[in-house]
Amino acid sequence: MNILFIHQNFPGQYKHLAPRLASLGHRCVALTLRVDKPGKWQGVQLLPYALPRREAQRVHPWLIDLDSKVTRGHACFLAARALRERGFVPDVILAHPGWGEPMFLRDVWPDARLGLYCELYHPADYPHMNFDPEFEAQDPDTRPLRIRMKNLNNHIHFPVATAGISPTRFQADTFPMPFRDRITVCHDGIDTALARPDTAARFEPDGGPALSREDEVVTFVNRNLEPYRGYHVFMRALPRLLRERPRARVVILGGDEVSYGNAPPRGTTWKRIFIDEVRPRISDADWARVHFLGRIPYDGFLRLMQVSRVHVYLTYPFVLSWSLMEAMSCEAAIVASDTAPVREVIREGETGRLVDFFDGDALVGRVCELLDDTDQRRALGAAARRHMVESYDLQTICLPGQLDWVSRLGDCPSDGNDPG
Repeated sequence: MNILFIHQNFPGQYKHLAPRLASLGHRCVALTLRVDKPGKWQGVQLLPYALPRREAQRVHPWLIDLDSKVTRGHACFLAARALRERGFVPDVILAHPGWGEPMFLRDVWPDARLGLYCELYHPADYPHMNFDPEFEAQDPDTRPLRIRMKNLNNHIHFPVATAGISPTRFQADTFPMPFRDRITVCHDGIDTALARPDTAARFEPDGGPALSREDEVVTFVNRNLEPYRGYHVFMRALPRLLRERPRARVVILGGDEVSYGNAPPRGTTWKRIFIDEVRPRISDADWARVHFLGRIPYDGFLRLMQVSRVHVYLTYPFVLSWSLMEAMSCEAAIVASDTAPVREVIREGETGRLVDFFDGDALVGRVCELLDDTDQRRALGAAARRHMVESYDLQTICLPGQLDWVSRLGDCPSDGNDPG
């Protein structure tokens, strides 16, 4: 088959699927903003396209998001049309619609089958909205209206899509009928051969001593440190945790930007806001045991998970982080928020411990319990890894499932029917 990939940051979620399809003999081409000249990546032909320079224009604030997506969709349309004029006709288009790029591609290739990576629809009801009252919108009555406008991008794509694939049931179930019936649930996959336990692992944080499995290491990881991922809850629990565990080292990974939700007040970061809030309640000696490392290379992250005694993961009802599942694959003992996406992989008392998202005291209690109970930690960690291997392993479960989905997508008609 001729397969076209569309992802503004290719390979993104296709980093395993695209090379495998190329290795199987399919002609794979990717249109992406990530490169500035044509090239090859693991058998995939990379073709750049660029966004036009546009004068700023005054639009209603609720239309800014859609305006950006239409701009990207138009740019991708022009690149696709040029590709068609050079003779390329895809049988299948695999696209992430989140930034708008694929919205006009069926106008270029009306017979192509379009498979969407369905990351999230934005429901306007609780708990998807108003989950955390501390960060509620200034005008709650208008928030559902803004969310409805944000979902216009999804609704533009639904009529032209043949089918979708989503990594978790939680994410798939956010999409409305009838499109939900055309979404296959198949995770991107965890490389359990790479993310694995290692009793000899050592991790050396900047400004601190080397850490091993002999140390009492508590970890907390976000892409960016922000309320959507419970950073504020963890930080408010930190003074008590440090007092109760005088030997613990707390290692926190995450950037200063905003991935999800509201931005902090201008001139500061969520990281700094909550450091400033709790620092007066933490002694200098205890603060020296807290290590903020920002973002680190992936191999460093894995070593950290291999030495972690307890890994804390908190999230709103939202997209589940790969970092949680990779920590599970490394046999970390998990304390996580009792929210819907987490319950999909953590079973209370079997593969980890769950606490109410907002209950910092319960969080500290569960962490301390696990730090004191070696047998429970080992049992939870072993069960967590077993669950990843049996249900989410990249090579034996998820990649074969994705390949099967692509095969069925290629065999189905181009009128939007579910590939089965």
